[in-house]
Amino acid sequence: MQKIKFILINLFLLTLLIACNNKKYTEVVDVPLPEAEQKTAIMGMPDDVKADEGSFQLEKLPYSYNALAPNISVFTMENHYSKHYLTYTNNLNKAIVGTPLENLTIEEVLAKLDPSVLDIKNNAGGYYNHSLYFKCMGPKAGGQPQDTLAAAITKKFGSFDEFTTAYKDEATKQFGSGWVWLIVDRTGNLQITSTQNQDNPLMRNATVPGKPILALDLWEHAYYLDYQYKRKNYVEAFFNVINWKKVGENYEEALRK
Repeated sequence: MQKIKFILINLFLLTLLIACNNKKYTEVVDVPLPEAEQKTAIMGMPDDVKADEGSFQLEKLPYSYNALAPNISVFTMENHYSKHYLTYTNNLNKAIVGTPLENLTIEEVLAKLDPSVLDIKNNAGGYYNHSLYFKCMGPKAGGQPQDTLAAAITKKFGSFDEFTTAYKDEATKQFGSGWVWLIVDRTGNLQITSTQNQDNPLMRNATVPGKPILALDLWEHAYYLDYQYKRKNYVEAFFNVINWKKVGENYEEALRK
């Protein structure tokens, strides 16, 4: 009996040792992604989200929360639009009440605001940047631009592939939170540029000023639930959902102004 107990104890210890060793070699360090049923659990509809009364209201999301999956999940879209974007909108309205900025358009607010007044700058930027970002994406999108914008990209960057490489490189090298832009500069030429935090090229402190026509959000809330720390994967996925028709319209509007 003692011999059997000894054998069983040793078998148990051996099994435990193997399990520990296996755990050591197979431990997963990535933050687990949501399960399939979690990804499709919509908390509400975009039209249900309303900002508090004020000068600015949310730009209507032109697609459902799940329309950009699997590139951008329903959970990320719902959180981004109904939480982050809504907060910037409400905070902007509060920040400009009673100021000369209260009755201006958002472009006029960005041009006239004092960059040292962070409460107004951050929330005005957050409102404008997200408004553009959401409109630059769409379901069954991606591909390449057409017509006037396509010709302008080829003229400036050599080809669409060269533009894509340059834009992705700008996003990859961006340190910390911020945005990557395709803009029409003051001479009417296309430029790729980036800004920190919620700054943008319409502000007086912009290093490369101009009219944004394409915006990529590099804040972690835009991608961490889907891609964790793998920002490069998010940037790649973004190109699958760019609404080039809308970006082309933005380009032609910028040229008219």
